[in-house]
Amino acid sequence: MTGPDDLAARAAGGDADAFGRLMQATKSDLYRFVRRYVGDAEETYDLMQETYAAAWLAIRRYDPERPFETWLRAIAINKCRDWSRRRRVRRWLFGAVDLDTPRAMATPDPGQDAFDDLATAQTLSRLERAIADLPPQLKEPLLLTAIETRSQAEAAVILGVSVKTIETRVARARRRLAQVLDPDDARR
Repeated sequence: MTGPDDLAARAAGGDADAFGRLMQATKSDLYRFVRRYVGDAEETYDLMQETYAAAWLAIRRYDPERPFETWLRAIAINKCRDWSRRRRVRRWLFGAVDLDTPRAMATPDPGQDAFDDLATAQTLSRLERAIADLPPQLKEPLLLTAIETRSQAEAAVILGVSVKTIETRVARARRRLAQVLDPDDARR
């Protein structure tokens, strides 16, 4: 049986099969991370493809002594940052509302507890949007620690900052989310 360390070493040597197996092993976690970062399912798939393509192109620079997932996450963060910059430019040029997105076109599914479901869906949608709208320096540590349950030390390695910086940024992100989700409560 081939372990992840062996696969990573083989992939670093240019073994496409090993890289493909690493993609299979990491795609679910990577999807959840990118989805939370950008807040849009279709964009998430595009960004995952960009991440894996960039990883394959840079695979010879990967150090198999370090965790593959940490290296891949750093690439994904860079792709998400690029996406955020492009999105800001598009908003500035073309306006902030895109009514053709699936979220804008969605209608709630009527059901027994439709009002409760709608309230929950609206809250989750607001939370997704609020997280997606956080600046990268706050969003990235929050996603890595609070959502992916990585340690602050691991998040610090991925982002190339100190553990104290991670701690501070996560606290700031949580305060900002509290202000967005419940502005009246955040003032108390």
